[in-house]
Amino acid sequence: MASEGTRWLPGSSYRAHPGIVTTPMQSRERAAAPTTPGARTGRRAGLAAAVAVAVVATLLGRWVPLVGAPVAAILLGVALSRPLGRRERLAPGVALASTTVLQAAVVVLGAQLSLRDVRDVGLSSLPVMLGTLAACLAVAWLVGRGLGVDRDLNVLVAVGTAICGASAIAAVSPVIKARGNAVAYALSTIFVFNVAAVVTFPALGHVLHLSQTQFGLFAGTAVNDTSSVVATAATYGVAAGNHAVVVKLVRTLMIVPIGLALGVLTRRRAARTPDGAAVTATGGRRVPAVPWFIAGFLVVVVANSVGLVPGAAHHALAQTSVFLVTTALAGVGLSTDLDGLRRAGARPLLLGAILWIVVAVTSLALQVVF
Repeated sequence: MASEGTRWLPGSSYRAHPGIVTTPMQSRERAAAPTTPGARTGRRAGLAAAVAVAVVATLLGRWVPLVGAPVAAILLGVALSRPLGRRERLAPGVALASTTVLQAAVVVLGAQLSLRDVRDVGLSSLPVMLGTLAACLAVAWLVGRGLGVDRDLNVLVAVGTAICGASAIAAVSPVIKARGNAVAYALSTIFVFNVAAVVTFPALGHVLHLSQTQFGLFAGTAVNDTSSVVATAATYGVAAGNHAVVVKLVRTLMIVPIGLALGVLTRRRAARTPDGAAVTATGGRRVPAVPWFIAGFLVVVVANSVGLVPGAAHHALAQTSVFLVTTALAGVGLSTDLDGLRRAGARPLLLGAILWIVVAVTSLALQVVF
């Protein structure tokens, strides 16, 4: 039975929360539906709006690297959501940006990663990475339920904190079919504590007398987005910065098992309506066991590991991935329901603070043990 403040949508196994009036499949339907010339024009116009926001966000991200283009895009998108996001003509294109473009970004992200990175980091670092991941997800499940945080938002804040910030949120949100509001709030929460890490972690490292390698592992496991990892660790030293980036890249590989596990859970949850009747999440179409973009991500990682991706292409692919994520998050921002964000209150932010502390403490504690 749905809890108080939620309601079951007819014909759906998902719950709608106050201020949120779309089913999880509506954004996909809007992205796929246009067939008339007018609809196709609207689709292009909506996508163009998301790209325009992404271009401005990219320039802002270069001006303020700590904020970064993806966060700037979603903030700009949210700011423009009332004048632009509510226009029905733009909706299909905005939906395309926040779904298909987002999934494509995840695939291209694989070109930045290599299985050789796991070897470079060393087995001694893996217990710290896996331990912080397990601790974060476990605490998120317990505390999120206790705080009454929306299920989708709880998952996104957890994976964003445990794995790699915006990239993890971008990869997981289509898997669990998260609403735009949840994505926007999760990204904002992650950003707040990235800034807190940049400001406080170097001083904490000096107080604890951490070596360059120890601090690099700490920053690589306890800070999320790459720009924030670099800013935090480089402040401590060049060696710490180099090690932190490699650790961060290996953390990103955790997207694969977590994405697959969440896909299984989502399909199981979608397989039954409240009265127990079996259904599929797509209105009759079978949900794939492995989402295409997760499979694509893994294929690109393997291709890069065996040298099929030219080294000269890495920088361009990295920039392409960031711009695709930025465009997708601009679409998410444009489709955000501000009233729904306000109704979510401060509890998700409190959850993010707790998880941030848990990951930092776990990373330091496990370094002592291992």
